[in-house]
Amino acid sequence: MSKALATVAMSVPQGNIDAYVTAIHSVPVLTPEEEYNLATRYKDEGDLAAVRELILSHLRFVVHIARSYSGYGLSQADLIQEGNVGLMKAVKRFDPEIGVRLISFAVHWIKAEIHEFVLRNWRIVKVATTKAQRKLFFNLRSAKKTLNWLNNDEVKAVADDLGVSEIEVRRMESRLNSRDTAFDLPNDADEESTFAPAAYLEAPESDPAQTLEQQDWESHHQKRLFNAIQTLDERSQEILAARWLNDEKATLQELAEKYQVSAERIRQLEKNAMNKIKACMS
Repeated sequence: MSKALATVAMSVPQGNIDAYVTAIHSVPVLTPEEEYNLATRYKDEGDLAAVRELILSHLRFVVHIARSYSGYGLSQADLIQEGNVGLMKAVKRFDPEIGVRLISFAVHWIKAEIHEFVLRNWRIVKVATTKAQRKLFFNLRSAKKTLNWLNNDEVKAVADDLGVSEIEVRRMESRLNSRDTAFDLPNDADEESTFAPAAYLEAPESDPAQTLEQQDWESHHQKRLFNAIQTLDERSQEILAARWLNDEKATLQELAEKYQVSAERIRQLEKNAMNKIKACMS
């Protein structure tokens, strides 16, 4: 699009949709003679005032076309904006000598821009890239009368009508009925009932055999440690638990006061208990 046309585009009324629609409907529709004269002035002289009138008088048609795409879950304002871009491209290429009205020529450009916007934003992953897929995407949505899957006869009818294979129809129907899935689970998701691809990826360093071996070793090691602790007398077990196993660790002085001995004696008992455990573990 030329810089001149972009400048003209900035003069389009702004605001909410209702105000915008009211504003563009206040612009009168051009007669064939007025349209021809304005288009000729722009083509021959580059008259920006003429192209501005052409664009403003046709914005109501863009809104009408954009509203037919309201079923895709996209912002109406964005659809209208993309349609306006298509209208401006059409005005730039319009030849009044061909003998057709501007809107008849511009419909293709308006729909083309809206189609591109829908395909870019309807899903994170593109659902249609080839010409046949694009045609299927928009026609199949309107061809489906219900939310049910098409039966064989309906698939064949759609394929014959659009000139594509039945396999392509089935593939596009599957894409239309699918939905985007986040790669990672959201922070507040229930892991048991929510699917995320990230949960099924294999870590590069993972090895099932090594993982099982590690789990067996840890289980065996814990059993040996438990058995070693059971060989200690009750006081030594309590000291070790208070010093190492409890959430709130006790100090030597606290244990000394509890057992009515010196802190140094508690340290000796702790050290002896540790040496006995190490001996049993080895």
